[in-house]
Formats: sequence, C-alpha cells, structure tokens
Amino acid sequence: MRSIASAPSRIDHRRDDRRIGGQLAQRDVQRRGQGPTPPDSKAPMHRPATAPDTTQATRTYPGVADQIAAVRADLRGLLAGCPVADDVILCTSELAANAALHSNSRVPGAYFTVHAEIHPGDYVWIEVEDSGGPWTEAVPDPTRGHGLDIIRSPASDWGIDGARISRVGWARIDWRSA
Repeated sequence: MRSIASAPSRIDHRRDDRRIGGQLAQRDVQRRGQGPTPPDSKAPMHRPATAPDTTQATRTYPGVADQIAAVRADLRGLLAGCPVADDVILCTSELAANAALHSNSRVPGAYFTVHAEIHPGDYVWIEVEDSGGPWTEAVPDPTRGHGLDIIRSPASDWGIDGARISRVGWARIDWRSA
C-alpha cells in the first residue's frame, strides 16, 4: 500500500459534483471527512454525465451487512461489459463489508457511500466512505478471511484515508483486454 502522500488524489482526478439518490450534492474538500451523506432513496446507483468516455455512479447504503448484496447488484449493472467487473465487485464488496461491520457506519441509522468511476480502456476507481471510528489492527486468524489482502491482488493501487470522523477505502483496478 502506498502512503497517503504518494497516493493519487481522489479529488484531482475527477469532477467534484456527485449525484446521491438523484440529488446533486457538492462534494469537495470541505465535504470530505464529514462521513457519508444519508441515503435519499433506494434508487439504483445513478450515472451522472462526465467526460464522454467516463461513467461515474454514487449511492449511499444503510450500514448493515445485508446491504453488501445490494452493492454487488448495483455494480454488476453498472459494469456490464467491463473486463475487470469481477475484480471491481470483489474489491468493493470487501471495502463495503468493512464499512458495515467494522466502522461507525454499523451503528443504527448510520450508512456508507460507494462511488465508482469507469474509465474504459484505462481503469476503474472505487471508493467506499464510512463513518470512521477507531481502527485497530486485526489479530491474525487462519480460520477467517483475509480482508484487505483481497484488494491487494487485483488492485494496481489502493489505500485507506481518514480516521475517526470518516474513512475512505479506495482502489484502482487497471483495465485488461477481454
């Protein structure tokens, strides 16, 4: 994992406006670090217009484990025809599961937000923003999954930024030919 200083800037590589639940929300540097925005509806991930060949989608989910299936279903539709769809869905599922199970997004009434950007022929960028909370290193347990190790394999770069108020797990999955 790269350090925060050498990681690509999530703010610089895309526009700062997002659509959440069909409502335009300004997400800029001031918005970062305040935790995910509450869900406005149960609508599928919205696809706002961006550069001609780039697709972006953002959706906020209740912070419960059963929402991970909804994250996967939303991404499956968004990534139709993408040669790295399975890797993107796997990585996003892991980041979303961490948000729902290990962050403050798990408390009743809290949520997490998933953002995906598809740059055809180049890469897919994913982020999961949670409600932060304490971060403790897991004690190795051979009987359980290996969490973030799942992301290391398919991602060309990844990281976790933030702390107590909000945390963003992100990954870049480079495009492969079909």
